[in-house]
Parts: sequence; C-alpha cells; structure tokens
Amino acid sequence: MSIETGITENQNASKTTQGRVAVIDIGSNTVRLVVYDTPNRLPIPVFNEKAECGLGRGLETTGMLNPDGVNEALRSLTRFVGLSNSMGVEELALVATAAVRDATDGSWFVERIEQRFGVKVDIPTGPEEAQLSALGLIMGTPKADGFLADLGGGSADLVELNKGVFGHTATLPLGHLRLPEAAGGDIGKAGGIIERELDRLDWLNRQSHRTLYAIGGSWRALARVFIDQTIYPLHVVDGYTLGRAEIVQMCDLITGLGARTIRSISGIPKTRTKSLPFAALVLRALAVRSEVSAVTFSGYGMREGQLLKMLPEDLRGQDPLLSGCAGMAERMGRFAITGPEIFNWIAPLFPPGRDAESRLRMAACMLSDLGWSEHPDYRAEHAFLRVLRLPFAGLTHAERVFLAIAIFIRYNGDTGNRLVKSVRSLMTDYDMGHANVTGLALRLAHTVSGSAPGLLGRTEFEVTDRDIILHLPDKTEVEGDVFRGEAVERRLLTLGKALGRSGVLA
Repeated sequence: MSIETGITENQNASKTTQGRVAVIDIGSNTVRLVVYDTPNRLPIPVFNEKAECGLGRGLETTGMLNPDGVNEALRSLTRFVGLSNSMGVEELALVATAAVRDATDGSWFVERIEQRFGVKVDIPTGPEEAQLSALGLIMGTPKADGFLADLGGGSADLVELNKGVFGHTATLPLGHLRLPEAAGGDIGKAGGIIERELDRLDWLNRQSHRTLYAIGGSWRALARVFIDQTIYPLHVVDGYTLGRAEIVQMCDLITGLGARTIRSISGIPKTRTKSLPFAALVLRALAVRSEVSAVTFSGYGMREGQLLKMLPEDLRGQDPLLSGCAGMAERMGRFAITGPEIFNWIAPLFPPGRDAESRLRMAACMLSDLGWSEHPDYRAEHAFLRVLRLPFAGLTHAERVFLAIAIFIRYNGDTGNRLVKSVRSLMTDYDMGHANVTGLALRLAHTVSGSAPGLLGRTEFEVTDRDIILHLPDKTEVEGDVFRGEAVERRLLTLGKALGRSGVLA
C-alpha cells in the first residue's frame, strides 16, 4: 500500500456504528482495564487502570490461586465492569492468562466471574497468548524479525517472528512471580532453572543478528531504570533499544543489587522490588542464549492483540501512526486543510519512492496544525513535546525525534534550542536535514494557504538545479494576489536556501 492510498483510506474512513470496546486483562500479578474509542480509526486508549492483585502469588508451591488475590481481583473486576458500562462500552473482553490457566482452582474462579458479571472469560493457551502478544507487537512493527518474549507473573511466552510471520512458540514457567518461588528466592538457583527451560528450545539458538522484542510490565520497569541510569534523552519505553552487550551489563547490575538499593531507584514500583532481579535474569538469559544483536522494548502486547481481534477488518489494516495522526488532526485542526493536501503540495521537494520517509512526512503534514491554539511564545516548544510523546505505535525513537523537530521548525523553532539539542544524538545528519526541510515546507504551506483548504492545489512547485520556483495563479485573476505577500516570499527564500537553491515566486 502506498502512503497516499493508505492515508486516503484513513482520512476518509466511513463512520461505523461500533462504539467503545474494552479489554480486561486478568493477569498473574495485575488486573487491568483498557478502554478504546473506535468510531472509525485504529483506536488509542481513552482509559487505562490496573490493580495489583497478585493472583499468581504462591501458585508454584500451592498449585492454587492466591486467596487474597482472588478477593482483590473480584473487587477490581466489580469496578472495571461497572466503569465499562458507564463509559458506554459495547464490547467487553475478559482474558485470563497463566495463573488462571495453570491453577487447579482456575476454572472455579472463572465460573465465579462469569456468574457474577455475565461476561465470558477467555483463557488462551500458552501459544495462543504468545500469538496475541505478537499480534499486538506487529500492529506497530509489521516486519518484526527475531522473536518476542512476553514476561508476565506466571509465565514467559515466546514467539519467533520471521519478518512479521509467526514461527515457533513456547510458554515457559519463568514468570516474575513464579520463578522466585520456584527458586526459593535464590537468584543463583533461578539461573539454573532458566537455563534448563531454555535448553528445550532449539530454535532459540538460531536468532543471531536478529532482535528480541521484550514485552511485559516488569521489563518495562527495567527499561525505565536503564533509561534513567544511562541518561538516555527520551523517556519513552516503546521502541527503546539496547545492544546485547548493553543489556547484559545492565541486567547484571540489577541482579547484583540488594532489595534496599533497588527500592531507592526512582521509577521502580514497590510491588516489583523483589521480582525485578529475576525479571532481569530472564531477559539476560534470553539475550545471551539467542545471541540477538539487540533488545527492543515494546509498550504493546497481548491486550492490543486481543483488541485487534475485536475490530472490523477495515480497521485492522490501518497504519497505527497515520491513523492516530489523522484522528488527532481531526480533533485539533482549525480548518479542513488535510494532511494529504499538504503532502501532495510539498512532494516535488523530495526524492520520490522512499516510502519510509514519505510515511513520516505524511504524519508530519497531518500534525502540522496541532499547535495553533497554544500561546504563540510557547507554541513551538509545546508542539515539540506533544509530538515527541505521541501515544501511537509504529514509531522508532529516531522517527519520534524527526517528527518533533519537523513540527518544531514549522512553528518557527530554532534548531539551537535546548529541546532539540537534548535529543539530537538520536538523529543522523541526513535525518536532521530532512526534518529541517520538512518543517520549512510545512511552514510555507500554512503561510501560503493561511491553513485554509483548497488553496494549495492552485499553486505548484518546480524544482531546477538553481531554483525552487513556486508558480502562482495568473495575476489577472481577481483573487490571484491572495498568494502574494512578504511572509510568503521570505519563507520561500528560507526553504530554497535549505535546499541549496534560490526561492522564486512566478
């Protein structure tokens, strides 16, 4: 699918009658409700809340669910189901994972839920749960290559990914609650348990020079620690990537710390203090055994996979970045000027056929009017931070920075600003130049048109070896002079200079 075709479908997607949908994830450690708004685009969460219930605590020794966890889970479910009804959720999915699946009283617990709330509880098998996580991952990383590991409280679910196609799957009893119980709290003994489990997976040894995609709350907590400890410039877990040697070094650091020291590290929830070294031990073992070249942390997993299964086919195929940007543009824009209108107008300024770059430019075009309501003195900075932290899948950290800088420049931001400098290390010189030209082109587009629709198409760029020529309508037309002005000339000259040419109005 081309960029233009994909976004046209996103922009013009017909309104559906489907309202909000929600997923309640009944996990071994937490119970979480996520509500999504799905009128006509790939949804983003409108509500997200979790409760630390600890259903799987003690499972390894008793074979049963934690009684206190059962009571807390039922209390949380009462709130979550009630909230879903109040929020107008039309389709609610309850999904129970490893603890409920493996406990001898798991079926009894499910019956209690279904009788009390009148909602069916799905209990996927280990491989099915792993594939749901993979489905959620490839929504944003369609060509993921390597393997995914989703660490929950009760299990670690693995799926091999061959450029987005599912391969081998495995479910291992290495959850961050279960493993410490099996090892009696001994980190050394836990290492032996992990190695014995990994010995069963011959395919794991064939991942050299590929990527391990790490999913799960414990690993997200680890990523936040790594980000803080390395003074990484972007505090976004999704897409955060480290090389294998760095992962080993950081995991060794965590596993060697005592509980008191771990508690003193900012950003680690108290409930994860005891289990975090074991989660780090599993991640280290997977990275070393598989010989992957990198580990990428993902904020998307089983819940997003379950959500995709609930959506109409036409929504599943949307690009999550472009869909999210289109929805944001519709909510935040002043006028009806569209991303595709701007994208087509600036297209002659860029090399044709580079879909990855074109996709980012399309996203930038759709986001180019989001800062109009901010105070003029802070418009560029607010827009920069908002774009940098977009809650959308399908973005690497370098791509986030590209979009943020492009929009920053569109709002007259100076690339010498401290915000740009703080993330400049994530950009190549080429990407920085591309972001600069994109931002200047967006600034000119909104200047020429006043951000009103239907005007840009009446002008046209011509690019020569020496000039960037902007052809305007014939001066004899009554409204022809609407395109001429000091600001248009000045910004065309600035754009031309960035491209090594003169800017000319014709």
